[in-house]
Amino acid sequence: MGEGDKTRLVAWSRELRTVHERLRAALRATRDEDVEIHDLLLYCHGFCAALTGHHEGEDRQLFPALAAQHPELRDTIRRLEQDHSMIGYLLGGLQAAVDRSATADELRRHLQGVAAIMESHFRFEERTLLPALEDLDLDADPQTVLGPL
Repeated sequence: MGEGDKTRLVAWSRELRTVHERLRAALRATRDEDVEIHDLLLYCHGFCAALTGHHEGEDRQLFPALAAQHPELRDTIRRLEQDHSMIGYLLGGLQAAVDRSATADELRRHLQGVAAIMESHFRFEERTLLPALEDLDLDADPQTVLGPL
């Protein structure tokens, strides 16, 4: 394997960390007490779309490629997919609160719940998948695989 190939392969672990950091930063922005309710509604909508896009891309492309190249990760991948489903349910509750123009306090409570599960999920995913991502052979657009961030 040439140096250019190694750089391309290692990029998947960097890409995942970068997307996770952007999602964490987006969530932190919603915690500012000075954010107006209209801005908070906008943040929530954008955050829901970004996190959902990230998980859909992983489920559709990243996880099947990882399972094919690292069959020992299949149980881990199933757990991560279950997390995605649970986070999707929580995001549905947040989206419903946004749709009915909930108060800032209610939106923040939803966001706190999402944040707790999301952070636990991201840490587990990074701990268990980053080594395998360093040698993943997946020729695809990172935005398609890991979401629009």
